[in-house]
Amino acid sequence: MQHGKYRFIVGFLVVPMALYVIFVIWPFIQSIYYSFTDWTGLSPDFKMVGFDNYTKMLDDDVFWKSLQHSVLLAVLLPLVTLGLALFFAFMLNVGGRRRKGAAISGVRGSGFYKIAYFFPQVLSIAIVAILFQFAFDPAQGMINGTLKAVGFKDVPDWLGDPNLALWVIMAVLVWCTTGFFVVLFSAGMASIPKDFYEAALLDGASRFTTFFRITLPLLWDTVQSGWVYMGILALGAEGFAIVHIMSVGPGGPDYSTTVLPLYVYQSAFRDGQAGYATTIGVALLIVTLAFAAIVMRVGRRERLEF
Repeated sequence: MQHGKYRFIVGFLVVPMALYVIFVIWPFIQSIYYSFTDWTGLSPDFKMVGFDNYTKMLDDDVFWKSLQHSVLLAVLLPLVTLGLALFFAFMLNVGGRRRKGAAISGVRGSGFYKIAYFFPQVLSIAIVAILFQFAFDPAQGMINGTLKAVGFKDVPDWLGDPNLALWVIMAVLVWCTTGFFVVLFSAGMASIPKDFYEAALLDGASRFTTFFRITLPLLWDTVQSGWVYMGILALGAEGFAIVHIMSVGPGGPDYSTTVLPLYVYQSAFRDGQAGYATTIGVALLIVTLAFAAIVMRVGRRERLEF
């Protein structure tokens, strides 16, 4: 049975590995190379400038603001999103009233609630951003219109206030991503044997105790993966798209919502500094890898099986 095993494995891996190297690894290498040049992105001519771009980046106040905002999103967004998703999934699957013949059960209509929670995932992030941009419009938006209708006279300029804009955008990201993890965690909870919960309840454990002693430990691998996934979304495409569409400028006011992916885009396509943009991209790569490594290291624990 061992004859030709390695040729068989190599035969299946060579094509996907070649595609991965060409379309993933090689662009990374190119980006690192261009970060040492003064390439504008518009001309084939460029020259090596050594570490000038990195020196410029370290002295760039906008870069540090962008880094601060990206790190804030990467830390808080997974915390809030996964916390809400775990709470809703637990309530839907375990938080219902006790019924005849069952020590635990989900709430009535849990299937409908899962569909409702998942609905934002059906919408493109661009559509979500545009809808909320209209909703938060200070003059004609639904939110300020509702506040005025109930008696508030001084309504905030949600996306025009530097102290509010980033928090508003973060709230929209939480709204549109929580549903996915509600469904994901619900699937994980459905696979946990009901006997565990019934035995704990018979011993006098509360729902609060069963969550932290049974549900969370058995779902920890899924939660950890979700944390890394959410951090990458916050540092990457989702964070870029919603900030680019919703914010003033974009990235404003006064760079209060600028994140690293948006600054890469602006440096390359608005300012014509592709070499400098790739330098910021290298920094973004380092931040993303560091975030994933920290989460995997801090969240490491003994694997529990059932």
